[in-house]
Amino acid sequence: MKFGSSLCILNVGGRRFSFSAELMKRLPLSRLSRLHRCVSESELLELCDDYDRDRNEFFFDRHSEAFSFIMLYVQHGKLRFVPHMCELSFYNEMLYWGLESADLQPCCQRRLDDRLSDCFVHFFPEEEPRGPEEPRSRWIEMMRRTFEEPTSSLAAQILASVSMLFVIISMVMLCASTLPDWKTAETLDQHRIIEAVCIGWFTAECIIRFLVSRDKCEFVRRPLNIIDLLAITPYYVSVTVTIMTGENSQLQRAGVTLRVLRIMRIFWVIKLARHFLGLQTLGLTLRRCYREMMMLLIFICVAMAIFSALAQLLEHGLDLEAGNQDYASIPAACWWVIISMTTVGYGDMYPVTVAGRVLGGLCVVSGIVLLALPITFIYHSFVQCYHELKVRSARCTHSLSTEFIN
Repeated sequence: MKFGSSLCILNVGGRRFSFSAELMKRLPLSRLSRLHRCVSESELLELCDDYDRDRNEFFFDRHSEAFSFIMLYVQHGKLRFVPHMCELSFYNEMLYWGLESADLQPCCQRRLDDRLSDCFVHFFPEEEPRGPEEPRSRWIEMMRRTFEEPTSSLAAQILASVSMLFVIISMVMLCASTLPDWKTAETLDQHRIIEAVCIGWFTAECIIRFLVSRDKCEFVRRPLNIIDLLAITPYYVSVTVTIMTGENSQLQRAGVTLRVLRIMRIFWVIKLARHFLGLQTLGLTLRRCYREMMMLLIFICVAMAIFSALAQLLEHGLDLEAGNQDYASIPAACWWVIISMTTVGYGDMYPVTVAGRVLGGLCVVSGIVLLALPITFIYHSFVQCYHELKVRSARCTHSLSTEFIN
C-alpha cells in the first residue's frame, strides 16, 4: 500500500499515535504489519474501521488505554495488564493486535491462566480475511484441511486413522525385527515388503501435503514436517546404499551406518502428535516455555559444575592413591551429580567418605529445589495450551457433526 506520507497516524479509541511508515512496518503487531500488504483502500478497511487518506490516519474502535500499554511493551519489552481492566478484555485486545499470552510477564500469565480456567473462556487470534475463492482454490483448501486437520471432516478422520494404523504397523515391525526369531530370510523378506508399503504411504502423504500447502517454505520449516522427512529419508538412503554396494558387501556386513539409518524410523512415533491432543499440548508448551526450559538447563549446569568439582575433591582429590576411583575426574562425577539431582540414584556411583555423603545430601536437596522452581511456569503454560487445543478440537468436532448430519 502506498501511503499518503511517510508519517502514519493511528487513532485508537480517540487517542492518536504517530509513527513513521517504516517503523510501523517493523512493529511486532501483525495487524499493523498487514496494513503494508494492502493494495487497495477496501483491503485497508478490513483491517481498520476507517481511513483518512488526506491525513494518512487509521481509525480503530478499540480500547485506547490497552493499546498504550501494548505500545509500552513494544518500546520496553514488558507487557502487563492494564490496572482495573478485566484480564479477558485485555487479552482480547492483545489478540486483536497480534500478540499472544506468551508475551505477558509471568505474573500476568498466571492471572490470565487462573481467569481462563475459572471462566473456561478462550480467545483465538483472528484469521486474516480472504477474498472469494475459485473452485480450484476451494478444492485445494479442502484437501489441505483433510490432510492437515484430522478432525476437520469425516474424510480427514478416516485418513488420520489409516495413517495411525500405518505408524503402529511400522513401529511393531521395527521392534519385531530386532528379535532373534525374526532374523530368518523369510521373515526378513516379509518385513521388507511391509516396510516398503508403509514408506510408500508416508511418502505419498508427505508429497500431497506439500503440494496443497499454502506456503511451501513454511511447510518445510514446520517441526512435524521435518520429523516426517527425517523418518522417511533413511529408508531411501539405506535402499540406495544397498543397491550401490550389494547385499554381501563389506559395508553391508559391517552394517553400522545402515543400522543407524534404520533405527531412525523410530521418529515415526512422533507423527502421532498430529492425531493426539496430549502430544500437541506437549509440543506447544515446550515452544512457549523455551525460556523457562533454558533457565532450568542453566540451573542444572551450574549445580553440576559446583557439585562435581567438590565431589571429585572430597572423594578422590584428597587421597589420590586410596581415593574413590569412581570420582577420578570431574566429568565422571558429573554423572553422579545428575542422577542425584534428579533423585534417580542408580547406585553405580556413591560417596564413601563422610564429607562426600554430606555433599550428596546437599546435592539431592538442591536438585529438588532447583528443578521445582521453573515447574510452576511450565505447568500454567501447559494448562493454558491444553485448554486452547481442547476448545479448538471441540470446534472442529462440532463442525464435523454438523457436516455429518447435513
